[in-house]
Amino acid sequence: MRIADMYAAGAPVYSFEFFPPHGPPGVTALLRTLAELRALEPSFVSVTYPLDRARRHLTLELVARIERELGLEAMAHLTCVNASRAEIHAALERLRADGIENVLALRGDAPAPEAITVPREQWFPHAADLAAYVRQHFPFCVGGAAHPETHPEAADPASDLRFLRTKVEAGCEFLITNFFFTNSLYFDFVARARAAGVTAPIVAGIMPVTSVAGIRRMAQLNGSSLPAPLLERLAPVEGDSKAVEEIGIAWAREQCEDLVARGAPGIHFYTLNRSTATRRIVSDLRA
Repeated sequence: MRIADMYAAGAPVYSFEFFPPHGPPGVTALLRTLAELRALEPSFVSVTYPLDRARRHLTLELVARIERELGLEAMAHLTCVNASRAEIHAALERLRADGIENVLALRGDAPAPEAITVPREQWFPHAADLAAYVRQHFPFCVGGAAHPETHPEAADPASDLRFLRTKVEAGCEFLITNFFFTNSLYFDFVARARAAGVTAPIVAGIMPVTSVAGIRRMAQLNGSSLPAPLLERLAPVEGDSKAVEEIGIAWAREQCEDLVARGAPGIHFYTLNRSTATRRIVSDLRA
């Protein structure tokens, strides 16, 4: 099913994101996690496209297995960085042959110079270029990324919104945001995007905190702010992983309840390949 049609139906859409693990034991563990989460009836799941070129085939294999073995709608991420147009075209051909209907078109994180193995002139320059290519040559439903707190490399919020509108005009039918911890940032961003002419559904990306050091690192890399009230709750229990997880689940649950109540079209959970936090939050939302 095309993911854009899910958002058009009107009910909140819950989706989960995973990354390709290292080695067969990791794949087995991931499929077990997915089996645990299947009972929650997610609308779809997605699998990221690694910077490590040697593991990119796993994205294609996993989305096919998820649909075939678990009966879940699966979306493949594709990124421009360090990938030739020929590589992307071959990946799209394989996805189409496996019956996958949805892809997420991303630029991807910039690799270190020494990690670049494909000449830049062979890349799609921007996510909008990739989205336009997919729409021109394939029947996929195409999604894109959005940044409520402005992309870290954008000159300013206005230019970031212009690029976002370009992606939608190029073919992105829905947008999934980077993770955030303050809902007002999301709703302010949606309002600014609508004023800038962005009409596609803008889906809220949520990452439940499970590690204080880990979330600090990821927030810095992704340009996500950590609100003082959340840090104050976490500070006394930073060395207690169970207590950190409980606070992270409670915070994310409050976010999700508010987002759904105020009309967010869907929530996309960044699971970090774990099931506990997401399972508890979505179970509460379903109830």
